[in-house]
Amino acid sequence: MHIKSITLFTLLTCSVFSVFAANAPLSPSPEHSFSTVLVTKFIDQFHYKENSLDDTQSSAILEQYLESLDANRSIFSLEDIATFNRYKTELDDALLSGNLEPAFTIFRLFNQLRIERADYALERLEQAFDFTLKEDYQFNRSEAAWPKDKNELDEIWRKRVKNDVLSLSLANKSDEEIKKTLRKRYQRYKTRSTQIKPEDVYEIFINAYLKNLEPHTAYFSPRTSENFNIGMRLSLEGIGALLQTIGDYTVVKNTIPGGPAELGGQLHPEDRISGVGQGKDGEIEDVVGWRIGDVVALIRGPKGSVVRLQVLPKASGQDGPGKVITIVRDKIKLEEQRAKKSIIEIPNGDHKARIGVITIPTFYMDFDAARRGEKDYVSTTRDTRQLIEELKAENIDGIVIDLAGNGGGSLSEAISLTGLFIKSGPVVQVRESSNKLTVNKDTDDSIAYSGPLAVLVNRFSASASEIFAGAMQDYGRAIIIGEPTFGKGTVQQVVDLNRHVSKSGITLGQLKLTMAQFFRVNGDSTQNRGVIPDIIFPTADESDKQGERSLENALPWAHIQAANFVPYNRTKTELAPIKAHHQKRVQSNDGFEYLLAQSEMRKETLDKTSVSLNKAERKIEKEKQESESLALINRFRLSVGLAPKKISDFEDDSVSSSDDDESFAEEVKLIQLREAAAILADLISRPHKQHNLTAQNTPHLPGEL
Repeated sequence: MHIKSITLFTLLTCSVFSVFAANAPLSPSPEHSFSTVLVTKFIDQFHYKENSLDDTQSSAILEQYLESLDANRSIFSLEDIATFNRYKTELDDALLSGNLEPAFTIFRLFNQLRIERADYALERLEQAFDFTLKEDYQFNRSEAAWPKDKNELDEIWRKRVKNDVLSLSLANKSDEEIKKTLRKRYQRYKTRSTQIKPEDVYEIFINAYLKNLEPHTAYFSPRTSENFNIGMRLSLEGIGALLQTIGDYTVVKNTIPGGPAELGGQLHPEDRISGVGQGKDGEIEDVVGWRIGDVVALIRGPKGSVVRLQVLPKASGQDGPGKVITIVRDKIKLEEQRAKKSIIEIPNGDHKARIGVITIPTFYMDFDAARRGEKDYVSTTRDTRQLIEELKAENIDGIVIDLAGNGGGSLSEAISLTGLFIKSGPVVQVRESSNKLTVNKDTDDSIAYSGPLAVLVNRFSASASEIFAGAMQDYGRAIIIGEPTFGKGTVQQVVDLNRHVSKSGITLGQLKLTMAQFFRVNGDSTQNRGVIPDIIFPTADESDKQGERSLENALPWAHIQAANFVPYNRTKTELAPIKAHHQKRVQSNDGFEYLLAQSEMRKETLDKTSVSLNKAERKIEKEKQESESLALINRFRLSVGLAPKKISDFEDDSVSSSDDDESFAEEVKLIQLREAAAILADLISRPHKQHNLTAQNTPHLPGEL
């Protein structure tokens, strides 16, 4: 799929300059207007979702823009919102004409109010607080009403400052340290407001428009484009983690396989980064409330250098046990992303079932080497074929393909990997915005492995992982085990906007837009719902609040006509006894007890929107949370033969990644994998099983379910 050239009748005419306010602070530039007209035309002509830029969408864009600026509803008052309502039916016309003045007018007021809030916080910090009073602070106001007026905003910020002071006090900071930290935080908040550039304002606004369409379409400014391209090349020298902003915190979205963070095992998805320090002894800079680009700039650095992160783990509340971790920056170790094998032995009567495991962190391929015609270029399929042969030589009884945490990668590799386990046939269908349907097939009749097979997936398995797992399920070739997958079933293309204007000397950035959707061979989309396992782990209880289905404006699930394919094992093995055995096993499994308790603690933390500002109450709550969290961790540590931890182990700034931490992280990863192996062993031991692929049934015809 390639973008065609589009005709822009008025893009480069003089009239486009009439929308700019001459010499006004934070005003849009001509480049922003060019970019806006280009973006709206690309969306209209090529986006997968039919879109009508009208008054109804204008109102939704305004709401999204205000949400992007003031997600916690602590800057704008209800009076301000009322003044913005005049733009409710104007933003659609403004976008189509490249008129950005309404967006910049709103932002200028927002920026002014932010500075006022910072000044108020700095002033209030110098006054005393009474921590014996019974009052609460609502730290999550995303669903709250807009504050009525300035007086109500002052009260919100008074409590915010009081909470900041109390949180640091409970972390055993002295009064002097508390004031120093918070002065810097609020001053930084104010300074950043004065350093905002027109490029920043434009990126926020245009992405409010695009996010209103669906979550994977986005505009990248020239500066953001550079960071995006670095990430796509996996050549970033840093810690190997994707970050996002949630509220005032920089939050870990996920760690990249083969990166220092993932290999160290101390940083996890949804952990909050509250501070960054350079070197083993450098002062940790408080980064609460910082722009994500500034936080990334602190974390990124040359290979071999040290960065220290002050982290609040995902299950911690406002005052939960934090920790300081040390990471040595490095390039992503591509060899760590390659498929690996292991063997898990499962007691099975008077013998042990030997279950081979092939862990695939990502779907990779050395495209450059392949284009050069090198015979031994690296690829997921080639590596997996070799690992299968090695496992067969070790007399395994079955194989688990571990895709837990695999966020996707090469589509061609997902197709060819499927071909290792089936004869030739369709693997995935792709429908473009023009409704053109392409059926991608495996054309190789050879089968690398025809024995018992399971695929382990979780909530982070996405895109190419879902294509492979879906095909294995549709063909009846493998049992799918774990949690419903992420549900990323759409295809994006990145467009360099500079290539579509004739005027030289301007830099417009890039547009990533959704252009197609994946469909399984049975006609179901992988979008939104993901792949639903045949046996679902109890950790999947909150799956409806995770992945694609939790994202605002995500495209819905859809169904098209099935492809013409030949499934295996048309009469499925009865799974009820297998499920019953699984459920009985996990009820007494220390690992699943740990995962479920951790999930429940996380849910309680995320559901909470306010905290007490009474120091005695808060201290009791903090100690209770620390105690429960530590007891949970230590129960599991003891069950796998690791020594128990103390609270001080998590708070000591000198503690860095150790063999003990890596062992613990590895044991956590193995909880679900061992159970998947046990399920496959149960399946192998069932009588009248059908695992050999020599027997095939009639083709699955289009429309037949």
